Amino acid sequence: MGSDTKNYITPGGFTKLKDELKQLLDVERPTVVRTVSWAASNGDRSENGDYIYGKRRLREIDRRIRFLSKRIESAEVIDPAKQSGERVVFGALVEVETSDGTVKRYQIVGIDESEPAVGRLSWISPIAKALLGKKVGDLVLYSTPKGEEELAILKISFS
Repeated sequence: MGSDTKNYITPGGFTKLKDELKQLLDVERPTVVRTVSWAASNGDRSENGDYIYGKRRLREIDRRIRFLSKRIESAEVIDPAKQSGERVVFGALVEVETSDGTVKRYQIVGIDESEPAVGRLSWISPIAKALLGKKVGDLVLYSTPKGEEELAILKISFS
């Protein structure tokens, strides 16, 4: 993700990032530091599993802390409940019908909170990009590995 790309996120997604960061800083990291300190006091570190695993886990935690800190710092929180209008925008709940008649519901969310399996699509995903700016009744085409797919927008809401 380039620095020119906005980091839009819903209030719920922002809270999840902050909660994970707090858990890492206040709980997980201090626990691993204690384990590593204890393991280091046991002498030979080259064959000390607790020490070796602990140092590795500490690097993973620190990497995640840096990542989360950057994402939180660059976040632009947009509350879907404060959005409105006739067109699909960030945060919208969109009900669509596929070419085979299946009705699906998608919410356009931030990159850090996307869960395609439950219909939460990152605003930079192919489907979301195709839907953004469109209105009820529009037909949208988007590319899939199997080729072009068509969706009909049935309903747009914000909650």
